[in-house]
Amino acid sequence: MVKYKAALFDLDGVLIDTEGIYTSFWNKVGKHFGKVPTFANDIKGTTLCNILSTHFPEPAARAEIEKMIHDFEDKMVYALFPGALEFLSELRRRGVLCAIVTSSDRKKMDALALQNPGLEAGMDAVVIADDVQRSKPDPQGYLLAAERLGVAPELCVVFEDSLQGLEAGRRSGAKVVGLTTTNPAEKVAPLADVTIASIADADADAIGF
Repeated sequence: MVKYKAALFDLDGVLIDTEGIYTSFWNKVGKHFGKVPTFANDIKGTTLCNILSTHFPEPAARAEIEKMIHDFEDKMVYALFPGALEFLSELRRRGVLCAIVTSSDRKKMDALALQNPGLEAGMDAVVIADDVQRSKPDPQGYLLAAERLGVAPELCVVFEDSLQGLEAGRRSGAKVVGLTTTNPAEKVAPLADVTIASIADADADAIGF
């Protein structure tokens, strides 16, 4: 049996309980700018740069949305999911390297750090939107995290909730654990090797650490 050496975590919807809040925000943005009803779900897991360049070609619209999202994130509550710190501690005890791979930018990560100062500091590597040129579902972020940890992608486990992120994990060559915190199990399962309800249900032995 393969013993996995690294855990690569998406942030929103995996370690912090914010996906529902973001869905509400992007639903309002989508309605304001006349986007399709599924807009908020279609963009999940992608970087702000990708969202703006793909869906908002007008400079004035991009500037307005950038201000909206940064004001919004400054006031957000970044609540850790129950079981997140306990699972991270268990992985540490086993000598497993841990990384965050997120579509968040540095401004958002700084706001997160004010509320959860030990989360990013306790990681062996962190990959944010500023570090990549290609957004999820491209695997660049996960491949970069594996490289920074010095671990082959096939010895990593990706923890993801968004469909874009799950696809990125699969394309990286890592084992993928899909969480149903954002999407129903019937959509997550085809893109994951293991499907769980939340990080509190992650079993280090069953996953292969």
